[in-house]
Amino acid sequence: MIEKRQFYINGEWVDPVEPRDYAVIDPSTEEPCAVISLGGKADADKAVAAAKAAFPAWMATPAEERIALVEKLLEIYKARSAEMGAAISIEMGAPIDMASTSQVGAGTWHITNFIRAAKNFKFIRPLGDHAPEDRIIYEPIGVCALITPWNWPMNQVTLKVVAAAIAGCTMVLKPSEESPLDAILFAEMMHDAGFPKGVFNLVNGDGMGVGSTLSGHPDVDMVSFTGSTRAGIAISQNAALTLKRVHLELGGKGANIIFADADDKAVKRGVLHMMNNTGQSCNAPSRMLVQRDIYEQAVETAAEVAKSVTVGPASEHGKHIGPVVNEAQWNKIQGLIQKGIDEGARLVAGGLGRPDGLNKGFFVRPTVFADVNNEMTIAREEIFGPVLSIIPFETEEEAVQIANDTVYGLTNYVQTQDGTKANRLAQQLRSGMVEMNGKSRGAGAPFGGMKQSGNGREGGVWGIEDFLEVKSVAGWAAE
Repeated sequence: MIEKRQFYINGEWVDPVEPRDYAVIDPSTEEPCAVISLGGKADADKAVAAAKAAFPAWMATPAEERIALVEKLLEIYKARSAEMGAAISIEMGAPIDMASTSQVGAGTWHITNFIRAAKNFKFIRPLGDHAPEDRIIYEPIGVCALITPWNWPMNQVTLKVVAAAIAGCTMVLKPSEESPLDAILFAEMMHDAGFPKGVFNLVNGDGMGVGSTLSGHPDVDMVSFTGSTRAGIAISQNAALTLKRVHLELGGKGANIIFADADDKAVKRGVLHMMNNTGQSCNAPSRMLVQRDIYEQAVETAAEVAKSVTVGPASEHGKHIGPVVNEAQWNKIQGLIQKGIDEGARLVAGGLGRPDGLNKGFFVRPTVFADVNNEMTIAREEIFGPVLSIIPFETEEEAVQIANDTVYGLTNYVQTQDGTKANRLAQQLRSGMVEMNGKSRGAGAPFGGMKQSGNGREGGVWGIEDFLEVKSVAGWAAE
């Protein structure tokens, strides 16, 4: 049993003010794999005080020195990647091969991209030739509360922590209590990289306790949160009392529009993308919109692909998918699968219960529904599991209407070999990101959404800017 009850505050590992044990459950076995302590208001207050005290000196530290520390962090992160993969796998159920590559690799990717963006970032720049005595200064916001989820833990921790550090902010990280082990390991890396005391602090806790304390804290200048839309609304309401900046990366219900002229691999690609990470991705293409001309063939292909996806324990090597994160999530997914059946969708793969041969662990059958309409619950709600809904459409205009008919706006996908049509849809789809024909976004591209998928952008130069204030100065002396 792993025991990690301490918090990292002001450069030291400290005991909680009032110990409150919390068991971390291995979702493959349903057995405890670790024990942490959930913090309270006093712990959060201590961490915020440390970050506030450290802010003036960290803000004044030259950007080159801050970047150098991040470069050191990257070296340590790479050297301890095997440990990180093992931690992520056991705590949230990503199969060990996937955890060691995609999950850990997301952190490497973001840290590398931030270093590149930072080296070209001008924190002081002229307004323009028309105003030679004006300067625009990009200045750190201050103390930031960073609240991260369990589904892609290092992806989100690095997107927030590294951007804040480069910007010159100090911070308190509250990782999900479902996946705290990776964040504790990351705190060790921040310490070993040599970040000054108080710049980075970590307090474990739940949303109602430490999360609420941080989002409403008068000495916290910004909250950056990734998680559910419901929690994002609560955080916004709590933060409004102190008028702090709030960055939200929330849920999604992405449409994957497959036209009749899409390439032969489009349907298979869409199903596998949906099942990746056991469907636990906010940008998952969970609504597959298929043009009527190829609809029945697409349904048949999607069912075959889903049935070929294997499910197994996170500890086993291979390309299978693992369990969902916990019992509550498993029960929610089962309820939504039942809802799909009750509302008349055609079940063509998967369904209720665990996959054959797995009678323990939070495993879900890779599931595909056909003949879905956009009013059904499974088309409206974010399921956050390996469940795909297929919706037919006739025309381009209808596809755009269906895709945009959602409260979410994170990522949409387009599959067509007509470049003009693809570009046209990219401009019409109401989402923060659009990916077309299997092309992933490039290094340093901004990640984020609109509508109830949140606000703000993470990654690259946009991610750094989200932790900066803009100061306008007139009368700047010539140098």
